[in-house]
Amino acid sequence: MSLQRLLGAKLPTPPQGLLFDLDGTLLDSVPDLAAAIDRMLIDLGYRAVGREHVAGWVGDGARQLVFEALSFFESYVADKRIEHALQIYQRHYGNCLTANSRLFPGVHEALQRWQRQEMHMACVTNKGAQFTEPLIDHFDLRALLPVVISGDTLSQRKPDPAPLLEACVRLGIQPQHVVMIGDSRNDVLAARAANMPVICVRHGYNHGRPIEDENPDSIVDSLLDLIFS
Repeated sequence: MSLQRLLGAKLPTPPQGLLFDLDGTLLDSVPDLAAAIDRMLIDLGYRAVGREHVAGWVGDGARQLVFEALSFFESYVADKRIEHALQIYQRHYGNCLTANSRLFPGVHEALQRWQRQEMHMACVTNKGAQFTEPLIDHFDLRALLPVVISGDTLSQRKPDPAPLLEACVRLGIQPQHVVMIGDSRNDVLAARAANMPVICVRHGYNHGRPIEDENPDSIVDSLLDLIFS
């Protein structure tokens, strides 16, 4: 379906740029995130919680992910406790970063198609650069997404609009000519604050909630469903 039909009057002309979330939008990273969280919990004397729980905690960065995991077992989690657990988690995640994560079907094909159409594209994620950058390279996304805004690139992260606006600056285009494509309420809220349309994929995580609850401008099953006309 054409993007114009999906978004109607919100986008009267084809966009000049696209911004993509990473986890849950381009990349099914939960298998490795869950493995790292489970290994961290076991190191701390708890049991593994598994993929389903971890999928509901993804999207707000590593520190929040660790906090959610600890809160599953602890009624109060001190900052020092989080920082200690975060170091353990980061070590484990670094060791299994690409073990079982995979691009969602159609991602490469869609990005390559848009590159041929001279679309400006960037990745805007809340994942820290120490993990985002190796993933971008491992999955051969660097040439397709030359601009990458990670969770620690700026002092603000989604749902703050600043990372989206920074991506627009680096791409050299105005926000009103850009579409955000993500999978969660953080992507929707950030896009709304940046005054740009937002499309969400159905296969994402969204903190365990149906993406329909967040009221994006449109929802698609695959990036290949988006066609510019």
